[in-house]
Amino acid sequence: MPSLIRTLTLRDLLFLFIGSVIGSGIFRTPGPILRQVNGSVSLSLLVWLVGGVLSLLGALTYAELAAANPEAGGLYCYIRDGFGRLAAFLYGWCLFLVIASGSVAALARAFSEYLARVIPISPIEQTIAAVVMIGIVTVINVWGTRKSSDLQNWTTLVKMGIIVLLSALLLAFGHHGRDIPTALGAVQHRLGLWSNFGLAMIAVLWAYEGWQFGTYSAGEVISPQKAFPRAFLMGSLILVGLYLVAVVAYLFALGPAEMAMSETIAATSVTAVLGPWAGKLVALTILISTFSAANSVILTAPRVFYAMANDKLFFKKLAEVHPRFLTPAAAILGLGLWSIVLVCAGELGSFSALIGGVIFIGWIFYGLGAAAIFPFRRASAGQPIPYRVPGYPWTPMLFVLAAAAIVGNAIYLAFRDPSQFMNLAAAIVLFLIGLPAYFFWRKRSTHA
Repeated sequence: MPSLIRTLTLRDLLFLFIGSVIGSGIFRTPGPILRQVNGSVSLSLLVWLVGGVLSLLGALTYAELAAANPEAGGLYCYIRDGFGRLAAFLYGWCLFLVIASGSVAALARAFSEYLARVIPISPIEQTIAAVVMIGIVTVINVWGTRKSSDLQNWTTLVKMGIIVLLSALLLAFGHHGRDIPTALGAVQHRLGLWSNFGLAMIAVLWAYEGWQFGTYSAGEVISPQKAFPRAFLMGSLILVGLYLVAVVAYLFALGPAEMAMSETIAATSVTAVLGPWAGKLVALTILISTFSAANSVILTAPRVFYAMANDKLFFKKLAEVHPRFLTPAAAILGLGLWSIVLVCAGELGSFSALIGGVIFIGWIFYGLGAAAIFPFRRASAGQPIPYRVPGYPWTPMLFVLAAAAIVGNAIYLAFRDPSQFMNLAAAIVLFLIGLPAYFFWRKRSTHA
């Protein structure tokens, strides 16, 4: 029976790490984050730096788990081994129904919307374009892990290069550098300062979110004991550098006051410095970025469903590996098709609210995944560990607290906003549906 093969190198894992994170966040969120800290440039930059450091703590924690257990499914396996099959199943259940599929659908939607800025197309044609984009990425990933990884490498390189180029142009031709020193200080009292800083941190952690997807492909990484620590460390540092340079470039282009008012910071900055024609360049950048991010999800997430099926906790077909392409083809097709369903449902406006309410559930499991290092260390007492996360136990503990803050913030906002509360209620219902589903598959596995 065919099985997955180890074909992903350190370079592939590094580009997968970076490409999974860079979507549209850095092109949109810096303005609202600056506004959240009352226009304080120093606090805004500190938010981006601290968010990167917290992500690094999580990445290094996951690197230890991946090096010790380089198995297809990654995070699913850590939760399973640390907290049991039920918790792991609920993660995989939510990942399939909303987290991964919803991310792909949302990225495809963003892709088609920015395509419309380059080529005038109708709303129906935008939906078709989104479906075609998902179809192309799905076919490439079925065709071969090596092929989809090569595509990921090139698209990640291109979007990194464009971010560096745009930042250089904004720094060179922006005229607001002199405005920055006057906005460096904090302009609010201590209680309000830390409250707003915490809210801004939530937004920044969303912008850094996605690196954990690399763990899903641990069963296909060559020399995972060396590759994961190096790729996750280098990837985190590169992302922090790219993000900080981009934020400073936006400041040079617009100045703190105008930047804080912008919801589409990249387009506004480039248009202000280079002229209206440059808006299409930003649209093209986001096209590449969203395409690359969608590819990274479909490249990695099906490995979780493959692992679930091997544990007899999901559809048996999803555990099959294609005899020619050596990919979990059925799992990839399943994710691609369900993502297309969500895209088409989005045309009717029926899934976007659900995504907003459910996506926070992912952070419950990201925190659980990092917390799994504690039972892992206890079980491994006296045994050699390929890689040990620096600063244990504080490194994983800080990341777990950051994940708890994101979840807590989502719940807090839900109780303040009735529309958000309905989204949260829908999310909880979807979560609870996973309980009978788990017992159904567990019963089937015991009778198999």
